[in-house]
Amino acid sequence: VQLHASGGGLVQAGGSLRLSCVVSGLTFSAYDAGWFRQAPGKEREFVAIIPWRGDRKVYSRSVRGRFTISRNQAKDTVYLQMASLKPEDTAVYYCAAKTNAADVDQIRNYDYWGQGTLVTVSS
Repeated sequence: VQLHASGGGLVQAGGSLRLSCVVSGLTFSAYDAGWFRQAPGKEREFVAIIPWRGDRKVYSRSVRGRFTISRNQAKDTVYLQMASLKPEDTAVYYCAAKTNAADVDQIRNYDYWGQGTLVTVSS
């Protein structure tokens, strides 16, 4: 199983960016897909998750209304569309896959992780 995240970069505050995560080695319906982020000097935190059916998406309070998670079965890809970016959104963003029904916001409940992609938001 491999997850490959991409799309990070430097963007000004108020701008937008779309992250992608290509998942290989897992059946589409076998996992829920999530995004986490880790800012410098801080712990990794939950950002969003999308179940394999695409319904009941969950977002952290800090990104709700600004970020949108989606997935494309044909491309085995999960996306994180980020809008109205703020300097505090600066972090390494990780995609992850979860094959169980445990809590969605806990790192320990995710089975597979991508390598991370850096997002820097300038003020």
